[in-house]
Amino acid sequence: MLAWQIALAPPSVLGAQAPPPSWFGTWKLNVARSTFSPEPPYKGARRRIETSDGGITITIVDDLVRSRGGILHLEWTGKLDDLDYPVQGVEIVLTNAYRRVDDRTWALVQKMNGVIVSTARLAVSPDGKTLTTITSSRTGNATTIYDKQ
Repeated sequence: MLAWQIALAPPSVLGAQAPPPSWFGTWKLNVARSTFSPEPPYKGARRRIETSDGGITITIVDDLVRSRGGILHLEWTGKLDDLDYPVQGVEIVLTNAYRRVDDRTWALVQKMNGVIVSTARLAVSPDGKTLTTITSSRTGNATTIYDKQ
């Protein structure tokens, strides 16, 4: 259901450092280049990644366009420290725990009611123009490709 959206990795010694600027900005889902199993739950999406507190706190905002046109707005604010931070915009207890793996890669563990429902790995391309997320969940798998706007 929500598993494919965001993925970052477990904590590391680099977790308290600000990620490079290539992560930040607005990203648009490229549905044609993405793969979903089962079918894509959304027909489009925009992701905005911002920073504050000297780059230590990250905010990720997803606006997901559902198959019938409605928009699901999700917000996550936290640190890349592998701790659970709540996702706002859903009627369930959903948390994301992100970890910085290196300058171009984050890992994510997503939990619903404290139980792991998906894991993901996000990577920014060397040229900073593409964000790829590989997600594995109880309901399916996905590789999502976002293009920098």
